[in-house]
Amino acid sequence: MLDGLRATTHWQHAAELAERFPAAKVLPDQIYVEDGSLYTSAGVSAGIDLALKLIEDDHGRELSLLVARRLVVFLKRPGGQSQFSVHLAAQIATEDRIQSVQNWILDHLALDLTLKALAGRTAMSVRNFTRVFQSETGITPAQFVEMSRVDAARRLLEDTDTSLQRVASRCGFASPDTMRRAFVRQVGTAPSDYRERFRR
Repeated sequence: MLDGLRATTHWQHAAELAERFPAAKVLPDQIYVEDGSLYTSAGVSAGIDLALKLIEDDHGRELSLLVARRLVVFLKRPGGQSQFSVHLAAQIATEDRIQSVQNWILDHLALDLTLKALAGRTAMSVRNFTRVFQSETGITPAQFVEMSRVDAARRLLEDTDTSLQRVASRCGFASPDTMRRAFVRQVGTAPSDYRERFRR
């Protein structure tokens, strides 16, 4: 059934799925994937997102929103959105210096968060900091910074009418265009589209 098709599952089991079904194209970091008549999701909440998408496809957006309200779900996430949560990842690190710098990043998104600056905060060389950070979290420092900034931008877009220019500045992006590219990578949609979908 999976041969030649794209599919996803919970991130903890993605490698096992890819190993057991090598002819499948496993996408380990999406909440749900549609490939022809095959639909797969990453977990319980992702399954709700997928179900809302199917309702919208078959019966329209209005009914999908009614069901979402009934389930106390406020926004149907796009399937390409990452399973990754920066706040959960910040709790994964057991090395004190890495955990400390993760929390500092989350509290200082608008500051200089280059590798050199972050490594300096931990009194580690850039090379060693990068190695230890990736070993502790499974991602690079740059990926963590981008995900943290996108997560903060997402909350501002949901909760405020702040302009895209101001959102980008407050979250540490060099420009709205830089934020848009990062947003598309992480969430699967542009910031303006995300805000419009959420407000609707």
